[in-house]
Amino acid sequence: MKPIVECVPNFSEGRRQEVIDAIVNAMAFSPGVRILDVEKDADHNRSVVTMVGDPDGVLEAAFQGIAAASRLINLDEHRGTHPRIGAADVVPFVPISGITMSECVALARRLGERVAGELGVPVYFYEEAASRPDRRNLENIRRGEYEGLKERIGKDPDAKPDVGPEKLGPAGATVIGARQPLIAFNVYLSTDNVEIARKIARAVRHSSGGFRFVKALGMLVGGQAQVSMNLTNFHRTPMYRVVEAIRREAARYGVTITHSEIVGLVPHDALINAARWYMQIDNLTPDLILENRLWGEEGMR
Repeated sequence: MKPIVECVPNFSEGRRQEVIDAIVNAMAFSPGVRILDVEKDADHNRSVVTMVGDPDGVLEAAFQGIAAASRLINLDEHRGTHPRIGAADVVPFVPISGITMSECVALARRLGERVAGELGVPVYFYEEAASRPDRRNLENIRRGEYEGLKERIGKDPDAKPDVGPEKLGPAGATVIGARQPLIAFNVYLSTDNVEIARKIARAVRHSSGGFRFVKALGMLVGGQAQVSMNLTNFHRTPMYRVVEAIRREAARYGVTITHSEIVGLVPHDALINAARWYMQIDNLTPDLILENRLWGEEGMR
């Protein structure tokens, strides 16, 4: 089986279209790579690119994207609601087919060594590629953001990068790792009171006593309170369960959910699970979906 890996680099630019285009174009020329999606958000001031392909091609595309972002983004001038420590903020590899998690870890380490050596950007490894337990969670590395890291690096031993210089330039640092698929999922509330979103985020995220596979923050986006989340295992903590918990918490404060959004791409089964639960379709399986059957038939010809 031909190995296919996914990579989902997050860049700290969501407003200047010419910069986003330059970064994506730098990645698109790598052979054997297909860019599936580019999501940008002006309030977060962040873009998320989803690409798949053969491991070496994806690694090369990721490097070129990081190099372009490092040239074009100055974090001393960057403002946005999403936490960040780097121009190319976080770059995870995700196994799709014909590739193991340990091979994705090796890809992350190779990319990190190259970014540190050729670009002079400090690199921290996270999730499955983490070199120490406290760096498995991204929020631990990114606490204090770029401004805080700028003060600590080179002075605080806990801020020492895994590879690269112990100093920070305007491109900041990059966090590189390997992980299972996650869903970036935002829920908007019928209020501009961001404190309500923060209270709800604390109620649903694992680190403060909520669901095991949920990371959440409360933000103000477009004048509306938002619960911004990463769902790291939708099989164990499905989307519908989190949405219903947010709905109940919101009711405590006299607000409602107005809408939600998916950032990037979402696994097919996550939406099947939500449809099965909300519509109470007990026999809903992927082979009951018309397009799945059609594509399956086409694939056998």
